[in-house]
Amino acid sequence: MTKYKLEYIWLDGYTPTPNLRGKTQLKDFDAFPTLEQLPLWGFDGSSTMQAEGHNSDCILKPVAVYPDAARLNGVLVMCEVMMPDGTPHVSNKRATILDDPGAWFGYEQEYFFYKDGRPLGFPPSGYPAPQGPYYTGVGYKNVGDIARKMVDEHLDLCLAAGINHEGINAEVAKGQWEFQIFGKGSKTAADQMWMARYLMLRLTEKYGVDIEFHCKPLGDTDWNGSGMHANFSTKYMREVGGKEYFEALMQAFDAARADHIAVYGPDNHMRLTGKHETAAITEFTYGIANRGASIRVPHSFVNNGYKGYLEDRRPNSQGDPYQIASQILKTIASVPTSGQVSAAA
Repeated sequence: MTKYKLEYIWLDGYTPTPNLRGKTQLKDFDAFPTLEQLPLWGFDGSSTMQAEGHNSDCILKPVAVYPDAARLNGVLVMCEVMMPDGTPHVSNKRATILDDPGAWFGYEQEYFFYKDGRPLGFPPSGYPAPQGPYYTGVGYKNVGDIARKMVDEHLDLCLAAGINHEGINAEVAKGQWEFQIFGKGSKTAADQMWMARYLMLRLTEKYGVDIEFHCKPLGDTDWNGSGMHANFSTKYMREVGGKEYFEALMQAFDAARADHIAVYGPDNHMRLTGKHETAAITEFTYGIANRGASIRVPHSFVNNGYKGYLEDRRPNSQGDPYQIASQILKTIASVPTSGQVSAAA
């Protein structure tokens, strides 16, 4: 028997953006544990904005498990928060996602490295040279001396955990980076995105660096904000689609604009200004290859008979991928389909 370090990870009850929490349980197994072998575990919800002190017990229900390469015999356990009676806690947004194995999501997570209260590489006062050379840049003057080291370490930790990274790159602003995660199934990519965020936050502790997920940390300046573009499709979109269905889908997204904005991350009015490759927050637009639209329609989608995936560019870097997936699938499910394949079963 081997004693494994089980790191139970969950989202707390803070609003508008939940925080990641984690605690370790030690348990003996013959081999790396399966999800079915992992027990429920309790925690003090009164310390995480999820319960009152006089009735503080909340339950952690394992929903995904990953190897933890940073710890000997380490296990990363993504959890939902449940009430003692077994029902989902009000903060448990994962439980609101329609269960659709044919749904695919890809998230593009942008973020800033921060040190001493400013983006990594910024001078103590003022700003560095304007945007231009930093996006996909190389060299000390563009990316500094530790950012790439942290990015590569994070990538390796995620790959060791089985997280499906699809790419990394330095972004438009100095100190800003991005990674992308793709998953099949309505909850897979969201689970992996939260776990990847956890690994990034834990990794940078040893470098004395913070991660700033706020969508516009530099305020109303000529520096790009951070998004988390959501690429999405369903089996129906990929296999049936068609122009008529696409137009009905865009009408549904237009009608649900406020519902989407409500869960696409806080302070999005600071980012969705119509500048810096964003659409205005007050309107819904779509366009072929248009990075200034609410939804970018890839050329491949149109060329393939309006079949494939779409990119919603409005979610921001602080957005909860569980809530984003939930709302996107809810809107898709409101559109009638003509074939035998369900848009969101």
